[in-house]
Amino acid sequence: MFNRSFHNLFMESVIMGATLLASTSAHAEDRNLVAETTNFGDNSSVTTIAQTPKIPVINSDANIQQINSMSQVTSVSQFSDVQPTDWAFQALQSLVERYGCIAGYPNSTYRGNRAITRYEFAAGLNACLSRINELIATATSDLVTKEDLTTVQRLQEEFTAELATLRGRVDSLESRTAELEANQFSTTTKLSAEAIFVITNAFQGSVNGDNTVFQDRVRLVFKTSFTGKDTLNTRLSTGNTTILQLPGGSAEGLQTFNLAPSNNSLSVDWLSYYFPVGSKIDAYIGAVNGVFFDFVPTLSPYLDSATGGDRALTEFASSSPIYRIGGGAGGGFNYRLSDELVLSLAYLAGDHASPQPDSGFFNGQYSAFGQIAWNPNKNSGIGLTYVNAYQNRGAIFDLGSGFTLVGTQQANTPFERTITNSYGVEAFYKFSPRFAVNGFFGYTNAKNLAGSGSADIWYYALGLAFPDLGKQGNLGGVLVGAEPYRGGNPAPANDLSLHIEGFYKYQLTDNIAITPGVIWITAPAQNNDNKDAVIGTVRTTFTF
Repeated sequence: MFNRSFHNLFMESVIMGATLLASTSAHAEDRNLVAETTNFGDNSSVTTIAQTPKIPVINSDANIQQINSMSQVTSVSQFSDVQPTDWAFQALQSLVERYGCIAGYPNSTYRGNRAITRYEFAAGLNACLSRINELIATATSDLVTKEDLTTVQRLQEEFTAELATLRGRVDSLESRTAELEANQFSTTTKLSAEAIFVITNAFQGSVNGDNTVFQDRVRLVFKTSFTGKDTLNTRLSTGNTTILQLPGGSAEGLQTFNLAPSNNSLSVDWLSYYFPVGSKIDAYIGAVNGVFFDFVPTLSPYLDSATGGDRALTEFASSSPIYRIGGGAGGGFNYRLSDELVLSLAYLAGDHASPQPDSGFFNGQYSAFGQIAWNPNKNSGIGLTYVNAYQNRGAIFDLGSGFTLVGTQQANTPFERTITNSYGVEAFYKFSPRFAVNGFFGYTNAKNLAGSGSADIWYYALGLAFPDLGKQGNLGGVLVGAEPYRGGNPAPANDLSLHIEGFYKYQLTDNIAITPGVIWITAPAQNNDNKDAVIGTVRTTFTF
């Protein structure tokens, strides 16, 4: 008699547990659920709830993820939404505390009134079946009767397809996880890459004449993290891009892809390390070709491509030339004074590796940078920037390389040795998710250290951006401004040269973008006697 009562209690708890997993309310109000009565040999019966075939089987990983999000409990008191007055409290208590085949959600709820899928029902049933198998293997032979097993078998057959699918999907997930772990590049390093194919031509105004060229550039970036919060960037670069030369040695109209090793030679052209210091400071160390816009907010959220190939065509249209004064090796940081204010300070040296006189980390070419940026909200921002720099070789706007990136020759090399003080203001405003305006104004005073005199250098621009123009991921852009020029320069190179640029990036796929555009330079090299330069470009960018 004792065994029979125990049998009934056990089987009623098992079947009630499956019922609780399938029920949506105490009255089974879901019209897709039907009641089924199971009769036992001692004239007792239990009513179970099962889904009718009207419910389609949902073959998606979302169901598996939802099931996997449940966690095992050991006491019914762990469920915050189950009360002793609930109609199924005793059955649930028995299943949880005696048999351990009921799972809850990570937030300590059971959600007994929530509708479930057949997969979730099958998962609960599978847990109870596993528990029965354990009891059969460890207990006496008469613990579970033939009639009990027949009832359980009928439930198992009802959900054969769901149980098989669950096991198959778990096996598949384990296999896929093992494959990913086996083929992972590194536990700490990720690889990203950018390849650019470009067809470009200066239809007029170039000293090379009208000559269409097909050029390329490839960059591989290894991103390594040692703590999960830091990033070491090691970039390999190669390419064969050559600049379209304008009169007077001007760098006006130089495009971002022009920054590449020549003749497809391979080199490490960027090495930097980012890491946090506390909760308010983001620090930066540049070892190879470090630049300010690596980490400083440039207040040009849509046009700034740095030196990449996914936004504006030219270096000038990307962001203010003030961020291109000097570079090399050094460091800096962004300090969040508040949620709206960011203070940026940095020091970079161009001749950092040379022990020769007038070189080295402190005795050679350097740039000391400071900026305060205010973002009152996500749609607007303004920055005030100051740079103090020393140049004893090359150009002022050279990223520390001696290679001129923006502006006229008169503005970049007014003297052989110079000390410069530069001041800039940058701002942007997003009128809507599909339209934004940004602009900058800058002034650089260059003093002659090899003699007397000084030079006033000016630069400014206004840009319009049209994100998602045509479809998501596209970008249209227009910019009008003046690249760095020397004010009051002796004739004939004393005219104002304007930079007008328009481009449209079409996102062909998630990894391929095509960007046609036109660059128009009036009075190149500050001389109206020079023919306007008109450059056409079709740039294709692959990222992976």
